[in-house]
Amino acid sequence: MYRRKSRSISPRHYKSRSPSARRHKSRSPTPKRYKRQRSTSSSLSPTHKSSSPNLGSIDCKNACEQLKKEEEERKRRQQEAELKLIEEETAKRVEEAILKKVEERLNSDEIKQEIQKRLEEGRRRLNDEVAIQLEKEKEAALLEARQKEEQARKEKEELEKMLEENRKRVEEAQRREALEQQRREEERYRELEELQRQKEEAMKRKKQQEEEERLNQMKLLGKNKLRPKLSFALGSK
Repeated sequence: MYRRKSRSISPRHYKSRSPSARRHKSRSPTPKRYKRQRSTSSSLSPTHKSSSPNLGSIDCKNACEQLKKEEEERKRRQQEAELKLIEEETAKRVEEAILKKVEERLNSDEIKQEIQKRLEEGRRRLNDEVAIQLEKEKEAALLEARQKEEQARKEKEELEKMLEENRKRVEEAQRREALEQQRREEERYRELEELQRQKEEAMKRKKQQEEEERLNQMKLLGKNKLRPKLSFALGSK
């Protein structure tokens, strides 16, 4: 396990600088400015002599306040850094104590037995879940197979029904076609009979006409044979 490196709290890292010593070391520039302003004002005009001390005191006051704020800010940051280090060290020690406690607890026989027990229970539960899942998948596969078989049976029945209907339609069409063919043949036969009858009647009429014409010709020939004698007889008179 990853452990953070502890930063030891050492007094040498937190030497507090005394504000009084800092004040002794850093002299305020205000008196110098004040002296310069005073000398300048005295050389320029006597009217500025009364305002120069007031300006110098204001600058000195502002500088002191600024130093005071900086010192307070420095102390605040130092306290925050110390508190942060203390919190980190405390957290580290708590973490180490917890890890130690956990490690001791895990290495105990009771915990090892509990872990082994839970592992066995987990294995049994996993085996039961796998068996249940396999049984569900088996049932689902059987159900799907039955559904496919039923679907195939229905499709086969529908196909056979469709083929039977097509066969019946074909037979009916063939029967109608045969009847129609028979009707056309009968009609053609009747037409042929009618043509034969008309032909026979025409031949009969023609024969009868020819016979009549022959008889008429014979009558005419008979008349012609009689006429010359008659005409001759009349001529002789």
